[in-house]
Amino acid sequence: MTYPSLPHDHGQNEMKLLERIPADESFITLSDIFSQLGDESRLRIFWILCHCEECVINISSMVNMSSPAVSHHLRQLRAGGLITSRRNGKEVYYKAADTEKTRLLHSMIESLMEIECPEK
Repeated sequence: MTYPSLPHDHGQNEMKLLERIPADESFITLSDIFSQLGDESRLRIFWILCHCEECVINISSMVNMSSPAVSHHLRQLRAGGLITSRRNGKEVYYKAADTEKTRLLHSMIESLMEIECPEK
């Protein structure tokens, strides 16, 4: 890849940085994840699902929202790959996806909010 010649040389090895900068697609993906968690209700639901597997009715009660509103947030979190679901008869249960990405987000949320995981 050809990198632009920078107008000023500040002696900070900017060219080395430019050689390592991730592709635009990586920033788009990360922006999408942060966008999904940019809603306080979705963030709260995601945090809850990092600690337990729950159905819509129970999640609704935990966050004091209607079931349709919670379902809307769950669809967005699931589409982003942050949560998974499983069906047991008529009931659908949701939990955080078992991925490095969700573990990092969970840890970041608790660190930024200065709270400790209930499981510790």
